[in-house]
Amino acid sequence: MSDRVIYIVRSWPRLSQTFIVNEVLALERRGLTLAIFSLVRAREDIVQPQVRDVRAPVRYLEDDLGQPWRQRLRAHQQVFRAAPARYVSAGLFVLTHPGLAAGYGECSPLRCFAHAVALVGRMEEIRSAGESVVNVHAHFAHDPALVGMLVARLSGERFTFTGHARDLLQIPARSLRARAARASALVTCCQANADYINAVLPAETAPPVLVVHHGVDLERFRPRPAGEGTSPPVLLSVGRLVEKKGFADLLHALAIAAAGGSEFRCRIFGDGPLHDELSGMIEHLGLTDRVELAGARSNDEVVSALGRADVFALTPLVAADGDRDGIPNVLVEAMASGLPVVTTSAGGISELVRHEVNGLMCPPGDVAMLATSISALLADPATRSRLGEAGRRTVENDYDIETAARDLERVLVPRVHHQVEGLS
Repeated sequence: MSDRVIYIVRSWPRLSQTFIVNEVLALERRGLTLAIFSLVRAREDIVQPQVRDVRAPVRYLEDDLGQPWRQRLRAHQQVFRAAPARYVSAGLFVLTHPGLAAGYGECSPLRCFAHAVALVGRMEEIRSAGESVVNVHAHFAHDPALVGMLVARLSGERFTFTGHARDLLQIPARSLRARAARASALVTCCQANADYINAVLPAETAPPVLVVHHGVDLERFRPRPAGEGTSPPVLLSVGRLVEKKGFADLLHALAIAAAGGSEFRCRIFGDGPLHDELSGMIEHLGLTDRVELAGARSNDEVVSALGRADVFALTPLVAADGDRDGIPNVLVEAMASGLPVVTTSAGGISELVRHEVNGLMCPPGDVAMLATSISALLADPATRSRLGEAGRRTVENDYDIETAARDLERVLVPRVHHQVEGLS
């Protein structure tokens, strides 16, 4: 009998969540057998090329909710007959805790319960095929973790989840505590998140909280040969065009750098609700000939662009609604590519970047310092080389995808590694 790990995600495959696809592929290389359950389809025009290499079957739970009511009722009856006490207990828990889905999220508690019932039914199909389910793991602390927690209540299976950024910070603390109370372990990508989780969860009932960095493929992201460069230097930035990425600050900093005589071309990969506002800002700041909003791009295109750039800049901040990054994966990818980075200390970035050691880091919103830092790198190839080499070493030491997959495997399949405490 083979073992299978259930992976629950909000949508699959999301262009902005390449780190989940990479994680799945790395776990599969280690021999884990996964089954992916996505609450909804991503419905995006661009799909990352590495998605085609994922072996795990993908099922969309929204399809089960679209079935005729008699078929959905049969699914509830089957789950009830398999474990009446668990079904009643889980149902009562949902009915008596209407705030479970408060804050960031799109599913009501009852909808999450329906998703969980459908998933438990699919797990029975997995068992009927001669496999066992060893863990239910949810990516993101909002809707997916709520579904995962209810699956655990309905089935008795082991449950873990990964919390990232907004999904952790923008659900009520009581909701996070409810999810964590049923979890065997809680994973997150940076120590800043772990500190927040540990402050919210009661120490006497909290599961182990483990920091597992999002790793990158060190073979895929490689520095270009020494001595190669462009004239004028190319500055690259990548991210969704949303407030927390701080692109308005980046544009203002670039305008200051240009006014001070810096020569450069800048490409910004990404799309989002601020596209038109940022496009107007580029024109207003007189950057039309220097800055291009290049739209959403696949990971292959990002890899290629990193190989042709001279400087990478990402200037996150804490948004007005409290949204913020943990450690943006694209920063790790840029450093793995040997690029010097200019960034801010928002979220968990200070765990990755040390100022003037392996990059340049500014306080969030400090446009003047950002401009000075960008100008300094544009003017000094030697500093670019030194910081880029140091950044690559940082990623090699602490952000290798294979190391991250090994640590996560210890969480997902604890019978192979009897303890999960002590991971970092």
